Amino acid sequence: MKILISADMEGATGVTWPADVLPGTPQWERCRRLFTSDVSAAVAGFLDGGADEVLINEAHWSMRNLLLEELDDRAQMLTGRHKTLSMVEGVQHGDVDGVAFVGYHTGAGTEGVLAHTYLANSITGVWVNGARASEGRLNALVVAEYGVPVVLITGDDKTCEDAKDYVPDARCVAVKDYVSRYAAVCRTPARTAADIREAAREAAVLAVRHEPADGGPFTLELEFDAEHLVGAASVVPGVERSGERRVAYTSPTMYEGIRCFKAVTTVVSAAVEEQYG
Repeated sequence: MKILISADMEGATGVTWPADVLPGTPQWERCRRLFTSDVSAAVAGFLDGGADEVLINEAHWSMRNLLLEELDDRAQMLTGRHKTLSMVEGVQHGDVDGVAFVGYHTGAGTEGVLAHTYLANSITGVWVNGARASEGRLNALVVAEYGVPVVLITGDDKTCEDAKDYVPDARCVAVKDYVSRYAAVCRTPARTAADIREAAREAAVLAVRHEPADGGPFTLELEFDAEHLVGAASVVPGVERSGERRVAYTSPTMYEGIRCFKAVTTVVSAAVEEQYG
């Protein structure tokens, strides 16, 4: 049994504000260890539950945040940017039986600690076939096309609520409770590590490959906080204005859908000015 862990940072233990997750800050250096602890706990739990192999895919910002030297040494880590499937890179090779979303968060425009979708700001909402979409929902649709179930999610309590809507059978661990976008009631790392390890052990039985999902086509709509970003996004072929601050596009598969989404967010981020957005 092989497990792929997609590891994001905003939903990690103790993380509550931007400096906690921005590479280079003193707070980020401290929170890297909390993040690494969460991921190592998931590795240990999956191995307790019978997994033979665990691959960790770094999925936050520069994708160079986890401390390799402090990870459970039975795992391997894929680190660095510019990967075909970004946050769920590795699922496409046909040898993964289950996926875990560790350190995840809610989507742009919703309640949740450091809530956003791909871009820290600028995007105020994302919908896929009419349903509000977090990164978790988008990535779950991608891995389903490879016949791989999402078996574990960790993050704040709002992230767990969101996950129940798109992967109702997965195990969920809330490492903190939402108070505001930049505040939470946090558990200690010793407690969250124990909770994550136990949930991962239980989740291992859910790691059973199924027939690849064929849920397409997928229409994705993005809403921005400024009108000029619509013009920037519309440079991407197939992406069209759907409202004053919205664009939309349709892809036959989520593989193509998530790659177009990445292109749109890359173009949009380059069009954001420092002060005025």
